[in-house]
Amino acid sequence: MIPLFIDCSGRRIVIFGGGAVAARKAAYFAQEARVLVVSRSFVHKIETLPVKTRSVDIDTASDARLVAVIGNAFLVIGALSDPAQNNRIGSICRKTGILFNNADGKAGDVILPAISSGKNFTLAISTGGNSPAVSRFIRQHLEKELPELDAMIGLQHRLREELKQTVPDQIRRNEILHKVLDDQSVWKALKKDPDKTWEKVSEKYLYG
Repeated sequence: MIPLFIDCSGRRIVIFGGGAVAARKAAYFAQEARVLVVSRSFVHKIETLPVKTRSVDIDTASDARLVAVIGNAFLVIGALSDPAQNNRIGSICRKTGILFNNADGKAGDVILPAISSGKNFTLAISTGGNSPAVSRFIRQHLEKELPELDAMIGLQHRLREELKQTVPDQIRRNEILHKVLDDQSVWKALKKDPDKTWEKVSEKYLYG
């Protein structure tokens, strides 16, 4: 498995299953992709998402019917409670060259990681499907221990652009950027008053 960030804007994602797991998967893609959720019934959460639904009894549907439902999907997700049916859908996807993620059953081509994100960053954490609980634990730990991470990245970007104009030596620029990262007073300032932190950093590291 190689980690990638993929633009899913407008891509077709088909999710089989109508329960809580399917709802989480649908929410993961709903704001970017064209999502179709396929099941006999759907939990309320799915009905609140900007996705399409299609009522199909997967247990009695033929392979040909499932192929038609899948169509030209970019990614298919098996989120049914029955691993055998998920595996069946995965087999269909492999034969047609469509990417597949399996929530329960034989591993597919794609793993959906635990995500922590802000305005300036996205962190994706995966244990290769061995322990989703650990992935969530790491995400929650990062969010608890580094709540100012997003603000720090924004500060680093601004500082980097200023340094390009004032410090010609790249090695020296990198040294300053890392000093700011190691400066606990900067992290504390970001937590207390992010808007005034730039003044502190520029005075100490640009003009000090």
